[in-house]
Amino acid sequence: MKSIQANSSRVAVIVVTFNSQQVLKRCIEALSVQSRSPDIVIVVDNASSDTSYLKILDGIANCRVIRLAHNQGFCRGNNCGLAGAAGCDYVLFLNPDAFLGQTFIEEAVAIMDDPANARVGALGGALLGFDIAAGQATGRWDSTGIFQTWYGKWYDRGQGAACEALSGEPHSLERVPALCGALLFCRWSALQEVLLRGAEVFDGTFFMYKEDIDLSLRLRRKGWAVAFCGGLHCYHGRGWKGRGKMSALSKFLSARNELRVCFRNRGKGLVYSSLKFLFVCLVQSRNLHRPRVDRDGC
Repeated sequence: MKSIQANSSRVAVIVVTFNSQQVLKRCIEALSVQSRSPDIVIVVDNASSDTSYLKILDGIANCRVIRLAHNQGFCRGNNCGLAGAAGCDYVLFLNPDAFLGQTFIEEAVAIMDDPANARVGALGGALLGFDIAAGQATGRWDSTGIFQTWYGKWYDRGQGAACEALSGEPHSLERVPALCGALLFCRWSALQEVLLRGAEVFDGTFFMYKEDIDLSLRLRRKGWAVAFCGGLHCYHGRGWKGRGKMSALSKFLSARNELRVCFRNRGKGLVYSSLKFLFVCLVQSRNLHRPRVDRDGC
């Protein structure tokens, strides 16, 4: 990885893996060619069934691998990696199926270092769809921030729509309700204000799904801005291809956690979230089993 300018802000990248053979190499390659390298990359493996693919990390400077004895989920996996980021100014939570644009870290640091953005606690960029099997971009948006309908449904703005140039200045910031957890560039000092149980950035009881919305709301309640920048780009090969292909337990966790977020968000969307959870429980109850997947099912 490229050298880092002395006295610049320090950046840690945390990547949680589980059987991520198809995507990790591309993710690490995108990190290795960054115009501004991260100071440390922490890879937390959630007990992959075959860890031989992690050998691609051998010999990479400033890369630390944490091997967990069993799959603790996306949330606890990231929490396990957080301690290794102590002393850094920023933490980038990055999915293994998310591939950064070459100047992402450099530009994100510049934005967050700007005194005008001192109260931005979390920054996200435009997530562009990527077809893992074909090895190419889909030409469609994956997420440009997470929003909520008037009746309470959370959704990734623009998901599935054909990519078009975003309006506004390349590095202008837009405050959004929440950001996708596949790509979260966070200010360390902001994270320290919203820790749960003393050390958890993400609520470990969530296992996976909706933890990104929960963190975004906690940051906003503490007065931190959650911002989207259309000039920052990252490709995302979302593991599941539509809600219909999610496992029964994944649907259950998503609906359950959405209801939890609802209660923490002063009950907004209570009727919708309650009905969704009830429906999932009734329809999927016979198929529930502990998922052996990371956040996006890779």
